[in-house]
Amino acid sequence: MILVTGAAGHIGNVLIRELTESGNKVRGLVLPGENVRSLDGLDLEIFEGNILDKPAMLRAMEDVDTVYHLASLVSITKDKIDLMRLVNIKGTQNVLEAAREAGVKKFIYTSSIHALERPPHGIVIDETLKFDSKNPAGPYDQTKAEASILAQKAAAEGLDVTIVCPTGVIGPFDFSRSEMGEMILSWMKKTPSLSLDATFDFVDIRDVAKGHILAAEKGRKGETYLLSGVDIKISHLRALVQQAMGIKTRAVIFPFWFAKAIAPTAEIWYKITRTRPRLTSYAIETLMSNSDISCAKACRELGFEARPIEETVRDTVLWWKDNLSKTHSSLRFDSVLPEKVKSIPGGA
Repeated sequence: MILVTGAAGHIGNVLIRELTESGNKVRGLVLPGENVRSLDGLDLEIFEGNILDKPAMLRAMEDVDTVYHLASLVSITKDKIDLMRLVNIKGTQNVLEAAREAGVKKFIYTSSIHALERPPHGIVIDETLKFDSKNPAGPYDQTKAEASILAQKAAAEGLDVTIVCPTGVIGPFDFSRSEMGEMILSWMKKTPSLSLDATFDFVDIRDVAKGHILAAEKGRKGETYLLSGVDIKISHLRALVQQAMGIKTRAVIFPFWFAKAIAPTAEIWYKITRTRPRLTSYAIETLMSNSDISCAKACRELGFEARPIEETVRDTVLWWKDNLSKTHSSLRFDSVLPEKVKSIPGGA
């Protein structure tokens, strides 16, 4: 039996598609009451629980030999720092401890490229960089780094843990409408849309899912593998989306100085309207940072491959056109509010 935490998320539901298509028995961990439309039609056992509840994690791991720990709180604003620390650090610690006590044979931890040190432009980002729990970029980076260090410690203490770090994930099956999914949707409309004079590394969600499976099959204990795709200009990515749609509209290009200036006001607006943040100080800083990322180690040791970005964009646009009505735009982890966390044993 395979356990996937964060099963209803973007990586989670695509990973489960890959696993079940290969005939694996899968148990998907979802939050109580969570929207699980992304898992409709998939052959899996759904287990409702919270990673902050260690006894529930022990029950979830009965008869499990492989764990993919994806569940985390992703936020590009700073207002959820306490909840991020609970979910990303304490939650990961609970899952690691439960896996060790349950006798799990293989544990894959999904970290992030943002958990690593951020070197200046001109230096290739690879696995020689350390996880940086003091990263000034923001609490998401810090909490994912601390959780990654916990995973490394668990490996040193005997649990067979392998860490994977995806870059910017895009692709089909984006039922919860990620930040980049919302951006791609805006580019698909026949109206002027936002673009930025920036570059970042984007990788297909399906390749990330396969990279997780390869890490479980071939990844070395205690090792980290970067799962990257292509470093591409945002304007070029937008052009590929519009080409796939057969349209061409005017791009509203924000210079960085202007984007940085209005980001704090935009963050207040997102909080008031409870809409998914896009233009935040963290997002701007990330797009300005070095994105020269190498997946050479994953290619060499795991057999990882990233498909052409043109294929990713084409398939993503087609998926959105066919499935928009099945998606929902929401703030992640709305169901793990602080008052609910306090009711979980050990949660606060």
